[in-house]
Amino acid sequence: MTRIVLATHNQGKVAELERILGDLDIAGLDDFPGAPDVPETELTFEGNALLKARAISAFTGLPAVADDSGLSVDALNGMPGVLSARWSGRLGEATGDRDAANLRLVLDQISDVPDDQRGAAFVCAAVLVVPGGVEHCVEGRLRGTVIRAPRGTGGFGYDPVFVPDGETRTTAEMPPEEKDAISHRGRAFRALAALIPAAIA
Repeated sequence: MTRIVLATHNQGKVAELERILGDLDIAGLDDFPGAPDVPETELTFEGNALLKARAISAFTGLPAVADDSGLSVDALNGMPGVLSARWSGRLGEATGDRDAANLRLVLDQISDVPDDQRGAAFVCAAVLVVPGGVEHCVEGRLRGTVIRAPRGTGGFGYDPVFVPDGETRTTAEMPPEEKDAISHRGRAFRALAALIPAAIA
């Protein structure tokens, strides 16, 4: 069975993707000492995911899977988008809690936006790069609304202020298995999983 490398050191994400990708032989970057830390310098989720997967595939000589994701707020013309994890800039670094600083900045920026105009989407681009040039990219989206104050202790990032369409709970208030079933990342990787067997055969 061909081994597939996930371009992440996050063991929680490795475990999550092992569940989604089923019986495939999955490895994280911790299994490959010296693997490059690839800066996310592109302007799209797909571009950043491809940067990481191409670099890791070239380093290991194996098929590589990577993703990039973030929050796209309608009232902010789709931002913070690819900058979601770094939205608060140096302020986030100074506070020592970048997630909280990012979340607070977004809430402050749309504080005057009416409740019926606070639409947003979590977006994830997931890619597969196979040595020899085969590449696949899929996108998963979860539409919802940004509420005015955080609720819930699960998840991370913007989860405490995001209520999916058709829900009353934030994604931080949902059990992990329920969130995974509808999440942007779950949707993207389930779609990618359907393409992998033929791509690595």
